[in-house]
Amino acid sequence: MIPPIAFHPAYESSLPVGHRFPMRKYGLLAETLVAKGLAPLGFVTPELAAAEILINAHAPDYVAAVLGVAVPREIERAIGLPVDAALVRRSRASVGGTLLAARLALAEGLAGSAAGGSHHARRLQGAGFCVLNDVAVAARTLQKEGAVRRILVVDCDVHQGDGTADCLACDPDLFTLSIHCENNYPAQKIAGDLDIGLPDRLDDVGYLEVLHARLPPLLDALVPDLIFYNAGVDPHRDDRLGRLCLSDAGLFARDRFVVAQARARLIPLVAVIGGGYTHDVDALALRHALVFEALAAEAASSATR
Repeated sequence: MIPPIAFHPAYESSLPVGHRFPMRKYGLLAETLVAKGLAPLGFVTPELAAAEILINAHAPDYVAAVLGVAVPREIERAIGLPVDAALVRRSRASVGGTLLAARLALAEGLAGSAAGGSHHARRLQGAGFCVLNDVAVAARTLQKEGAVRRILVVDCDVHQGDGTADCLACDPDLFTLSIHCENNYPAQKIAGDLDIGLPDRLDDVGYLEVLHARLPPLLDALVPDLIFYNAGVDPHRDDRLGRLCLSDAGLFARDRFVVAQARARLIPLVAVIGGGYTHDVDALALRHALVFEALAAEAASSATR
């Protein structure tokens, strides 16, 4: 009854002391999911994504540079992380986890990965703490295999999904919806299929009004075979990089609504965790766990209907 969750120990890698990216959240999230009973049989472990998978969404030259731990310094600066062997392994594990979770969602209806949502990685390079775009790679891989035809990416991270828009451009069957804070990173956005830029300081009520108004008609119009849901928690009012004012309850209501809308239409959904930035990493892990609580709650609700 509880949807499967992909996790790999490599989801968490080491960073220099004092680095602003909260890498520890991945291990803490896994511990939190176990403690909450959301992984009663443990996690499913993905394989590291290989080059032949990664080039489905990224340029071969960039993939070769990443796998060879030879990313040019200017791209490494744009990423904002040291692209060493450990980070490359982490990025490949994250892509593998999203792809595995997507396959499980197609088989079982709902699934998630305790990482993923690296939506600033573009076809030619990484950026914004994102080396490889896991959702884009998984979407193009499944489409190439013939497992699905039409995919919808519902991106509720506080930052616009520029990299996903870039990687999935020019294919009407790979539709990107980004609901984000307009006056936030990236400064130069790449237009997706539907971008909804929100004003600073928007609260739970205003955010949910937008989501409720825009998502159901889009689902009915597109009728996708699969939904990738980026459940970034950086719209939270305490997030260091957010600029919106959602509460924990607002995030959970958002997640539950997205999942419920998918299930009401029998559309498989895979959730990834996206961004979240705060010095209180324990609170951050609890926040990221909300989407998995939403998956479990909806699975239980569906089972009793």
